[in-house]
Amino acid sequence: MSEDTMYFFWDLGQYLINGLTQGSIYALIALGYTMVYGIIKLINFAHGEFYMIGGFIGFYCIMGGLPLYLAFPVAMLGSGIVAVIVEKIVYRPIRSAGRIPALITALGTSLFFQYTGQLVIGADPKAFPTAIEQKTWFFGEIMISNIQVIILVTTFVLMIFLWWLVNKTRIGKAMKATSYNHDAAELMGIDTNKIISYTFFIGAAMAGAAGVLVGMYYSTVEPMMGLIPGLKAFIAAVLGGIGIIPGAVLGGLTLGVAENLVVGFWESTYRDGIAFLILILILLVKPAGILGKNRKEKV
Repeated sequence: MSEDTMYFFWDLGQYLINGLTQGSIYALIALGYTMVYGIIKLINFAHGEFYMIGGFIGFYCIMGGLPLYLAFPVAMLGSGIVAVIVEKIVYRPIRSAGRIPALITALGTSLFFQYTGQLVIGADPKAFPTAIEQKTWFFGEIMISNIQVIILVTTFVLMIFLWWLVNKTRIGKAMKATSYNHDAAELMGIDTNKIISYTFFIGAAMAGAAGVLVGMYYSTVEPMMGLIPGLKAFIAAVLGGIGIIPGAVLGGLTLGVAENLVVGFWESTYRDGIAFLILILILLVKPAGILGKNRKEKV
């Protein structure tokens, strides 16, 4: 094997690790998109702001002296509570008004959080405090940090928890029943309002976890940090098949790896463009997403 070929594979391995790390973040955020859409068919464009809120809650908790293992669940809990409040005050009153009013309301809610965040916290990025000592390990020419390991392991654990919650608990079965048929679920005695609130809470808690992890990874948080990752997580959810939980994970990891391969082997300026190119291609080739099934829908 020539030296150039060997370095090509070293670079490929490095970009794959970086891509899986980035993709794990997208997957955590995309889960909220896909769960909410699966339950009430709402594309919640304000979901990226729950990710931002989680990042800032983690930021202030650690600045206040809380250790990471306490700041992390507090950030998840805070993001989840904000999402439940938003669902009750903003989305529930217009739930039967149709998809377009709900979509516009979601966009308005997103803008509300972005600009309120800039007003209250300030528009300047904040340096995320050092929660743990950063370490780096080398495997040949491939470098991996303990923050990347924490992101990958945390994402895996949260995915396993979500799988258990959805498939093995009464709440998860009620969520499935509500997503299949809302009216039939109510006739069976399921409190669908409560299940929808649970869904918002769980999805936002996942996004809040992603916010803290990104704060640790990039060492910064800002009020607009939810805009682009939120859009990319939506693309990841569509890519995998929106409404399908494994699809959100697959879409997030695929998008993260694709972005890092573009950065490594092409131009870093095309990093954001590749996400939207993938969205266009998947809508042209398989509109239901990689794991979705094409079906006719009444308009």
